[in-house]
Amino acid sequence: MSDLVEPAIGRSKTSFINDPKVRSIGLQLIALVLVVFLGWMFVDNARQNLAAQKIATGFGFLDNTAGFGISQTLVPYSETSTYGRAFLVGLLNTLLVAVVGIFFATIIGFFVGIGRLSKNFVVRLLSTIYVEVIRNLPPLFQILFWYLAVLSAMPSPRQSINLLGEVFISNRGIIVPRPVFEAGTGYVLWSFGAALLVVIVLHYWSRERRAETGRGLPMLPIGLGLMILVPFIAMAITGFPISLERPELKGFNFVGGVRVIPEFVALTVALATYTGAFIAENVRAGIQSVSHGQTEAAHSLGLRNGHTLRLVVIPQAMRVIIPPLTSQYLNLTKNSSLAVGIGYPDLVAVFAGTTLNQTGQAIEIIAITMGVYLVLSIITSVIMNVYNKRVALVER
Repeated sequence: MSDLVEPAIGRSKTSFINDPKVRSIGLQLIALVLVVFLGWMFVDNARQNLAAQKIATGFGFLDNTAGFGISQTLVPYSETSTYGRAFLVGLLNTLLVAVVGIFFATIIGFFVGIGRLSKNFVVRLLSTIYVEVIRNLPPLFQILFWYLAVLSAMPSPRQSINLLGEVFISNRGIIVPRPVFEAGTGYVLWSFGAALLVVIVLHYWSRERRAETGRGLPMLPIGLGLMILVPFIAMAITGFPISLERPELKGFNFVGGVRVIPEFVALTVALATYTGAFIAENVRAGIQSVSHGQTEAAHSLGLRNGHTLRLVVIPQAMRVIIPPLTSQYLNLTKNSSLAVGIGYPDLVAVFAGTTLNQTGQAIEIIAITMGVYLVLSIITSVIMNVYNKRVALVER
């Protein structure tokens, strides 16, 4: 009896050790322990070295007075503000470049990508030249080109370029009217939100109606009409609480309005055009991945080229476009750190630059900066992955 039990026990132990799931979990646990141990050794060693050199550690420096100014601030900030406030200013400036750059890069990429497949020889040639030239020039070179060769060569404020008497372009930036909000603005904002909600509901209803009957609503004129007309009526009822403060030239500079600094313009334009060239290739590849039979079928139903591209080709091409498009969005966000080359006050320049030099707390500052870019990348990836699942083809 014992002779029969022992082999069975030996076989069960052997099968347990050879189980792929068990081995996989075991190896992952070992790797986790090693990573935690190495991380602890790194932190402990750094702590001892910093203590030996009498260098302050921790994040208490964020409450100390910064003592330096920042050329562009989206929130109130002065030299008496804290390093934590300076970090917030740099973060918001980075987010501003990323959001605006992604918006314009997407528009440029889609138009140029479609232009590369145009039957018009001139449009196709210009789109091809744009892609081949811009993609092969370093982004820092393009940033310096826009900043030094284009914006710095603009005239002085007294000879600035005047657009409709409202916008002024000079070597000190772009001056635009400043919106002034008075009592009653809240009602206008609520009306705008209500109009936006109605447009969204109508969009989904129109899409379902088109799927059932083949006819939908002309959402572009309807949407624009609602988004403009409803807030305008609310403004008229409340006595136009939103007005514009127009810039005026006094002496050697402008007074009033909002100044968009040239560093922001150069950085945003360079990153948008550079990333747009890569997006254009993604769009071209996505469109070419759609079977030509889909286009022929749409034409046989009487759809024109514009409707065929917008309703048939692009929706199917999106499943190919979105994955590399996500990578380009991440690249644009990370490339915004090149702003230090022209003095734009982004997160790297303000926090990992000036703040680090003044406090000397490199480990904490670099860790925070790395964490911010990691979080931004994860958020962007999650949003794009969710959208990718929505547009992905579902097999039956």
